[in-house]
Amino acid sequence: MSEFWLISAPGDKENVQALERMNTVTSKSNLSRNTKFAIPDFKVGTLDSLVGLSDELGKLDAFAESLIKRMAQSVVDVMEDSEGKVQENLLANGVDLTSFVTHFEWDMAKYPVKQPLVSVVDTVAKQLVQIDADLKSRTATYNALKTALENLERRSTGNLFTRTLSDIVSKEDFVLDSEYLVTLLVIVPKASYSQWQKTYESLSDMVVPRSTKLIAEDAEGGLFTVTLFRRVMDDFKTKARENKFMVREFYYDEKEIKKEREEMARLLSDKQQQYQNSCVALKKGSSIYRDHKVKGAPLGSPARLAAGQPDRERESEGEGEGPLLRWLKVNFSEAFIAWIHIKALRVFVESVLRYGLPVNFQAVLLQPHKKSATKRLREVLNSVFRHLDEVAAASTLDASVEIPGLQLSTQDYFPYVYFRIDLGLLD
Repeated sequence: MSEFWLISAPGDKENVQALERMNTVTSKSNLSRNTKFAIPDFKVGTLDSLVGLSDELGKLDAFAESLIKRMAQSVVDVMEDSEGKVQENLLANGVDLTSFVTHFEWDMAKYPVKQPLVSVVDTVAKQLVQIDADLKSRTATYNALKTALENLERRSTGNLFTRTLSDIVSKEDFVLDSEYLVTLLVIVPKASYSQWQKTYESLSDMVVPRSTKLIAEDAEGGLFTVTLFRRVMDDFKTKARENKFMVREFYYDEKEIKKEREEMARLLSDKQQQYQNSCVALKKGSSIYRDHKVKGAPLGSPARLAAGQPDRERESEGEGEGPLLRWLKVNFSEAFIAWIHIKALRVFVESVLRYGLPVNFQAVLLQPHKKSATKRLREVLNSVFRHLDEVAAASTLDASVEIPGLQLSTQDYFPYVYFRIDLGLLD
């Protein structure tokens, strides 16, 4: 499962034993995989500041999750024909998301714990707001390019009534630079080819004999040329329409045709530069975490190397990728890492508000083995930690009761602190 439960309980002897009991039961029943989730000691500040931070962190959590989901979808959009490789490009610090979460280590360099807690939260918030602004700008530019290209491509693949003719006609199909003569393009239904050949010269006066030529066809009909005197052009169009022959309003202009072709080529080139299909995934079977945890790197560092991975290997992964995809990969990683740090901050703040001072609690990350086991897992947790809050354990909490400092809906209130982490970003 891509779902994780991040919980905490007081760190006194009784609750340490309860955690051990939980590990034993969940392990024997194959309900979940449990790992300790290390959270540093922060400067607590006042109770009022913690209550305010609880509310702010709840909003920041939702914003961060929304941001990384939008970034994941943007990777899908940009990769287009390589959707099967999307997950390989959604990494955090060079490793898959599950590995990062289960081996989480606070980034002391980026978020110094010696700062006041409110400053740490502010740093994370500013980082996410900047990524969000950049994402909106970059995706707007890409989508405008994509829409313009789709419009041109649609004009190139429609029927003879709607599609552009610049890639069909040639200079030799027209009488050009004549004061008296003009060449028209006429769409004739396939069933009427014979009728056209017999009647086009007599549809109007001054039609040049044997001047028609079939230059293109689609499933419905053909595109014919016909040359006549300019002075009878309107009369010819009327008579042609009466016979169900449709004159296309097109006049050969070499400069305009060249301009349209160059625009199509430019758009194709620009779009190709945004993403080129030669991504290299993290090598399968990587055992980075076997005996080494993730280390932080400065924000925006192009390295953000996974432990033990050679520089040359990482450099080769970026070869052939367009700037938008590279930006998405780097900043998705940054946003995801920030999101998990927010989860850690929420656990700290809610644990202090719930269990009081001095700070003493143990955080644990649970990964349910399967969807059908979640109900049983919840029952085990409620049973083990029932002593922390009898009312919550019995699920009889009055929906009208508001608990100061706890920004949780009643269905998410349990005897222990609980937050959910869902890595199903593309579901």
